[in-house]
Amino acid sequence: MDIDSAALVVIDMQNGFVNHHSRHAVPAVSDLVAQWSAAGRPVIFTRYFNYPDSPYERFFQWRRLQEAPETDIVPELTEAAARAHAVVDKTGYTLLTPEAAELIRRAGWTDLVFCGIATESCVLKSAADAFEHGYAPWIVTDASASDAGPDVHEAGLVVARRLIGTGQLVTSDHVLSQLTAYARTPVLE
Repeated sequence: MDIDSAALVVIDMQNGFVNHHSRHAVPAVSDLVAQWSAAGRPVIFTRYFNYPDSPYERFFQWRRLQEAPETDIVPELTEAAARAHAVVDKTGYTLLTPEAAELIRRAGWTDLVFCGIATESCVLKSAADAFEHGYAPWIVTDASASDAGPDVHEAGLVVARRLIGTGQLVTSDHVLSQLTAYARTPVLE
């Protein structure tokens, strides 16, 4: 993980995705964001917005996350989102909207560190798309969750291992050790 050219991507930590299955991810993501930000590294948040007659409505009959408060970032992360490098609004699974792809390209980030909800959909799709665009995707397994339950979270991780590589799945402790090493690196002028 190249912390010097990495961004932390917080996927869809919105009220509408937090339930008894995914609530445990909120403090894990909050801690990770705080540590990452304290190291002076950039954080991106995504927010998913559903809309009338979307594919989610047409194929799943799923009409949620069309307005506040469901679409709002969870209160524990509201301030962090307000201070983030960017907040990317999206109407599909992936981070890699044209706006986000341009943001990442301009910033010169090579590594994208993903956490958030839901492991098997938006986190997985964003990581797989990052992989296909030549970035090094990382999924922080203990700072990700599925609102559909732990079995679905684990299924998402199984697929992620197949799509982006087993070594790309890391824990918060691994990321924090990388941040600590980064912070100790002397800057040569």
